[in-house]
Amino acid sequence: MSELHTMTLTGLREALAAGRVSAEAATAATLERIAAVEPTVHAFVTVTGQQALAEARALDAQGPDPARPLWGVPVAVKDVIAVKGAPTTCGSRILEHFTPCYDAFVVRRLREAGAVIVGKTNMDEFAMGSSTEKSAFGPTTNPWDPARVPGGSSGGSAAAVAAGECFGALGTDTGGSIRQPASFCGCVGLKPSYGRVSRWGCVAYGSSLDQVGPMARTVPDAALLYQAIAGFDAQDSTSVDTPVPDALAAMAARTDLAGLRIGVPREYWGQGLAPEVEAACRAALDAATAQGATLVPVDLPHTPYAVAAYYIIAMAEASSNLARFDGVRYGLRDADARELLDMYVRSRSRGFGQEVQRRIMVGTYVLSAGYYDAYYRKAAQVRRLIRQDFAAALEHCDVLCGPVSPVTAWPLGAMDADPVQMYLMDIFTISLNLAGLPGLSLPVGLGAQSGLPVGLQLLGPAFGEAELLAVAGVLERALGPLPAPGL
Repeated sequence: MSELHTMTLTGLREALAAGRVSAEAATAATLERIAAVEPTVHAFVTVTGQQALAEARALDAQGPDPARPLWGVPVAVKDVIAVKGAPTTCGSRILEHFTPCYDAFVVRRLREAGAVIVGKTNMDEFAMGSSTEKSAFGPTTNPWDPARVPGGSSGGSAAAVAAGECFGALGTDTGGSIRQPASFCGCVGLKPSYGRVSRWGCVAYGSSLDQVGPMARTVPDAALLYQAIAGFDAQDSTSVDTPVPDALAAMAARTDLAGLRIGVPREYWGQGLAPEVEAACRAALDAATAQGATLVPVDLPHTPYAVAAYYIIAMAEASSNLARFDGVRYGLRDADARELLDMYVRSRSRGFGQEVQRRIMVGTYVLSAGYYDAYYRKAAQVRRLIRQDFAAALEHCDVLCGPVSPVTAWPLGAMDADPVQMYLMDIFTISLNLAGLPGLSLPVGLGAQSGLPVGLQLLGPAFGEAELLAVAGVLERALGPLPAPGL
């Protein structure tokens, strides 16, 4: 088997630009790797093999283009993002046979940069989950231990990157769905600021929370992908028309962390944090101070209320967004229905899984006339307080730092009986989505007891992605890379 899949994105990019590897050879090696490990990992819902090879041959016919930073690089896209001519299922039976006739904005950007789309990655149904066990097409497994979850809901993208099935991938992050699976699989995952990356062509879960972002094996790889997809899109009313700083230049300019003030929120380092996670993250903080950074204790006092506020807001928005899937316009329609209401009920009952139905019902309840003030309005008020917490903390430091998850990847099925316990696993990630700020997950070691990857989370001010990547790049060089999972 070709060993091309072991290269980083930046390494492959250099080889492609120098003509040492063709786009077709890189794509063929990627497809060979997918065929070898998919029976174990199941990271993909759709592999666009022949289409990807045709795209690669077309690129080879044109020749390497220095103006296209991802020329010939095979990448994957989470199945909630539209790719022309490939199914977009969202991990759900209700969209199993839906094939869009257009590319999402971020996919257009990838193609303009020269990337080759090799497939659509598995996910929790409509991005509702923290383990990628809730896909209608079966769970994805963790490449480090196939008996464990890869995290979610972008677990397919994280597992594909970690297993060498692509050189980078796109995920979406509504409450930590890029950062948490990146942490579980030993990848770098970046959730950009709300409005930095267009959501046009991305099926909505929680419209005020969702954000598309890159997942890759190294910080420079993630920066390249981020730079390709970031920017204003007039088709997305939430897209922010502000210049995108050059993240690669920022990384090149920062050689150490001298003068950097890192805020350490007390609420992220307390009860419930597994000792092996705390040890790995504190070792990373020690490495940061050795590079010249100063640690500053800060408080985020409304963190304990974030989980409740997040799930009220997210489920309310989900109940509204998913109302469009009614069997009338597109998607699954039950053929045995006898009248209109019967068709709605049968189509949605057959098409949506248990977790999606649970969230639609809760979301509808908290928006209902008798309970709106008690739940949704109160959650919106808590959201404002959480934003104020971050603003106050960032007055005293440049970035914040804490664990991504209180634990490493758990065994498949371990939380099936208690969905609330799984919701609580998002305690360190969801506040950032409520505040609309950027966050990055960086692998900082393996747990002493589990031997599984541990991720450190770097949080920054709005539109501060370039600085986060630059800081993460210094830490990555100081800590060294993780070994590859033994697949």
